[in-house]
Amino acid sequence: MPIESALIRDYLAGIPPPRPSKRDQQRLAKLLDFCEGLPELKITPVGERHLSLAVRRKTLAYYMHDHHGDGRVCICCKSTAARQRELVSADPQRYYVPAYLGVQGWVSVSLDLPRIDWDAVFERLIEAYRLQAPRRLAEELA
Repeated sequence: MPIESALIRDYLAGIPPPRPSKRDQQRLAKLLDFCEGLPELKITPVGERHLSLAVRRKTLAYYMHDHHGDGRVCICCKSTAARQRELVSADPQRYYVPAYLGVQGWVSVSLDLPRIDWDAVFERLIEAYRLQAPRRLAEELA
């Protein structure tokens, strides 16, 4: 069984109702499949509905499902304040300032829209990875 399948199974087992839809589960699987290519990335459940993505104990993103009952599904990524402003102003349907972490420049990418621009999602993850990873690991992505 692929690592992402076991992680998804364990993650879903711990989530109280309402459970993620089949579509949300497929999107999570695609996200985790991409993450397998990020060197030394560790994915761990946080709370009941979230996953933490970290490299060498530095968190670079959170997968969030219904954060504090907001009904949203997103990936919240480490960013800079300038990049956050640029993304949110350019496409407020796709990007938004997350609660709590937004003041530190983090940006959320909606994963519950009818169509997902996966290239944009993966770009945000790579940017976040480069901000948090040691230089040697970040250079492996070049």
